[in-house]
Amino acid sequence: MARRRNRRKNLPPETATATIESLAHDGRGVAHVDDKAVFIAGALPGEDVVFEYSKKKKDFAEGRVTEVLKASDDRVEPGCQHYSICGGCSFQHIDPEKQILAKQGILLDQFKSIAKLEDVELWPALTGPFWGYRHRARLGVKDVVKKGRVLVGFREKASPFLAEIEKCEVLHPSVGQRLMDLSSLIGNLSIKDKIPQIEVSICDSRTALVFRILESLSEEDIAVLKRFEVSADVDIYTQSKGPDTIIPLSGEKAPLSYQLPNNVSLFFGPSDFVQVNVDINRSMINRALETLALNENDNVLDLFCGLGNFTLPMARVAGHVTGVEGSDELIIRAKQNADKNGLDNVDFYTANLMEAVAEEPWTKKKYNKVLIDPPRLGAKEILPYLPKWGAEQVLYVSCNPSTLARDSAILVNELGYTLKKAGVMDMFPHTSHVESIALFEK
Repeated sequence: MARRRNRRKNLPPETATATIESLAHDGRGVAHVDDKAVFIAGALPGEDVVFEYSKKKKDFAEGRVTEVLKASDDRVEPGCQHYSICGGCSFQHIDPEKQILAKQGILLDQFKSIAKLEDVELWPALTGPFWGYRHRARLGVKDVVKKGRVLVGFREKASPFLAEIEKCEVLHPSVGQRLMDLSSLIGNLSIKDKIPQIEVSICDSRTALVFRILESLSEEDIAVLKRFEVSADVDIYTQSKGPDTIIPLSGEKAPLSYQLPNNVSLFFGPSDFVQVNVDINRSMINRALETLALNENDNVLDLFCGLGNFTLPMARVAGHVTGVEGSDELIIRAKQNADKNGLDNVDFYTANLMEAVAEEPWTKKKYNKVLIDPPRLGAKEILPYLPKWGAEQVLYVSCNPSTLARDSAILVNELGYTLKKAGVMDMFPHTSHVESIALFEK
């Protein structure tokens, strides 16, 4: 209890009631109490709720629902027993089909409020499995003496502490249903208090677990881990410092890979960035291929290309594709992927796309089609180059509707493009995360 009192220091001790008016872009309910906007986690439009404050500022406040007085018709019973405490999900109380509508509403609201774009034509949302979909995750690990066990999982809602959970319904079952096994495994190690996290990476056929270790494993520790590796049919790696210290626990491991459209195999390391949701990723690539309708006359530029997730499937049908990414390591892997797939009409460059790139050799060429898949910060620094390249079509894949809307305003109002179509992709069901895609043409 002392921990909660400390977190709520300087906050109103009493609860309050509110009627929820709308959803914010992060999925929280919006209400007004004493003429101040309050963003309330776990609340839905049209509901009357009791909430407690988690933050109170001069112009706004934040809170979390403690009781629902009048429920929305869209409210459902969460599918995970730990939903009330675990911070891994934030939308399980909403009917899955209505989650999609809510995310479409968030996207359209951002287009309207930030880019001043209305009547945007929507693609049908890309959807997939609602449960067991996460193939990538970083799990926290903590030996909690008072609880008598090692906790493995995600943090509590609005808290730095790990949630006490037994399983995770959105993680792939090879890991999500084995959290207690992992808890017992680490609890039997001599350095159980020196393992802060496990990085999970699951491909089409294998599950890789990277154990971050702050002290060396004993011989008995290694034996314990090897037995688990065999019995659970997983590949275990250890990481003592940076990513370059990731090594297999025992022997050489087969490379991780999964199949992409156009008969492409994408190979990756256990800590490389790949999309969390494999099914949605494949659908997303197919949408890009169908939309751009590539042929041998197309010279395509793929910005923020990573390992070649879009680059390589596009290279199967385009005349030439150039991929650009900020990480030397990812570019090396992308080139290896191109070689393994027998693609010689693709080249890759390393460049910081958040800075000026006018002197880079790849900027001197013409590209009639450009795909952009930036991080949450968006791509505003690179957009002014598009007219110079002669880009007739720009397909923008976004993980942040706010920066997509900001960049859409630049593309439409400053660079003369037209927003032809947009849509959401449910990459992260049961969360407020909105992944989207938009097509611009000149």
